[in-house]
Amino acid sequence: MNPGNAGAMSITVPETTEATALVELGELLRAAGYRFTTVTPATHERINHRPGNERATDLRGVFGWNRPFGRGLLPDRFVELMDVAGVLKRDGDTWRSLVRYSTYDGELFVHSPFPTTEPDAVFFGPDTHRMADAALAVVAARQDQVRRAVDIGCGTAAGAIAVAKRLRGTEVLAVDINAAALRFARSNILLAGTPNVQPHHSDLLDGVTGTFDLIISNPPFMIDPAGRAYRDGGPNGHELSLRILDAAAERLAGGGTLVLFAGTGIADGRDPFHEAARTRLAGTGLEWTYREVDPDAYGEELDGPAYAHAERIALVVLTATRPS
Repeated sequence: MNPGNAGAMSITVPETTEATALVELGELLRAAGYRFTTVTPATHERINHRPGNERATDLRGVFGWNRPFGRGLLPDRFVELMDVAGVLKRDGDTWRSLVRYSTYDGELFVHSPFPTTEPDAVFFGPDTHRMADAALAVVAARQDQVRRAVDIGCGTAAGAIAVAKRLRGTEVLAVDINAAALRFARSNILLAGTPNVQPHHSDLLDGVTGTFDLIISNPPFMIDPAGRAYRDGGPNGHELSLRILDAAAERLAGGGTLVLFAGTGIADGRDPFHEAARTRLAGTGLEWTYREVDPDAYGEELDGPAYAHAERIALVVLTATRPS
């Protein structure tokens, strides 16, 4: 028996009324021509602070920019669905959506509202695009060899869905330890029409079995004093990324590939994540590459104490393959 075909031993998130309502809401938005590219929190805040952007005047204002709005702006069916899903907050005449919808790869993805301050917030943004794009580059080169794939820390399941759309016959697992992420993932899987994506509750790969031909991940990689789960990568920012390297070293099938998107604070020209990854991967037999995809991201973080040691924050992609 090929261990790569072993079934997952974890809790599959059931379809719920809430999930169904969020799916129908997404379908109505799509029919209305809604599209929205979600930006970084810093950019989001800047745009919303511009004069004239105090309140939403259209669908993008409500579900993209997450601005307050009033009665009468949305069609009645939108309001009904938001109530069913429990995502409409009313404070007198001021209403606000408790979810956002973002566009990637021709699909809509529902996720947490702005600002993402809740401990279990499910983030979607530019890094989602970068990670999924990097994964799709591998899929394009190896699509006939990927029979089983997994997205670790899947969040909205955008990466898993992008892979599954191109590999309709492949089993794709979307795993996360965050129950809120799995709820959003279920809705997004239904909205995208990718039944070959299976969401599972799992701490990395501990809750699922078997080996994988493709492992993708965009784990938390910031040093976050607030300790937000979707953002905090540990005291050095890369502790969770190193755990994913360990998991990949154990669970990649022959010829299998890991695509890990992460970030690292460069200090005095040194990249601590690259150094730690080199040590962690030594002796695993994996062949790997490492490249910066953005040399200067999240510059606003350099003003805080967590990155007082760093001269820049770089975004990187580490790709590791087990020889066949």
